[in-house]
Amino acid sequence: MREIVLATGNMHKVREINAILSTIGINVIPQSKYNVSEADETGTTFVENAIIKARNASMQTGFPAIADDSGIEVDALMGEPGVYSSRYYGPGATDEKNLKKLIENIRDIPQEKRTCRYWCVMVYMSHHKSPTPIICQASWEGTLIDEPRGTNGFGYDPIFLLPDEPLTAAEISMEKKNSMSHRARALKMLLEKLKTVYADE
Repeated sequence: MREIVLATGNMHKVREINAILSTIGINVIPQSKYNVSEADETGTTFVENAIIKARNASMQTGFPAIADDSGIEVDALMGEPGVYSSRYYGPGATDEKNLKKLIENIRDIPQEKRTCRYWCVMVYMSHHKSPTPIICQASWEGTLIDEPRGTNGFGYDPIFLLPDEPLTAAEISMEKKNSMSHRARALKMLLEKLKTVYADE
């Protein structure tokens, strides 16, 4: 198996990404295994932050790196939380605190105006100086509810209502999520590109 460093310590993401990339002989290793210090996410877009994180992980380990920057964009909140999804609460942010803050901020918004989407940008860098990183992005449309439901997901999944059925992203199986989520779609694009990269080596 070829090892690629994943620029995260989030084991939920590691499992999701490994489930897809393992099919082409890639073993994704969290950057925490190599004691990589966190990158300073100074970008204002998902693309910028993903590149910053991938470059940082590759530079500190010497391995190819993959970074994912993702978040949820709520139309009625002018795109918030957006790139700040993982730290929406502020200092000391956790998934639970971020979720509670978003629920508070949408509670007075009519249900029909709670449209939103998850975004995921996946970046692959063969080395930290690569001038041509592979960039793949995808979204997952939905609406928000203000009563969390389900235990299978993480982040904002318990209030993210799927577009075609009355279930949240935390109420569906991991297998189903891996076939339809924003991260799954971006990963499938990356999978196809990596097949070409490694075929040329």
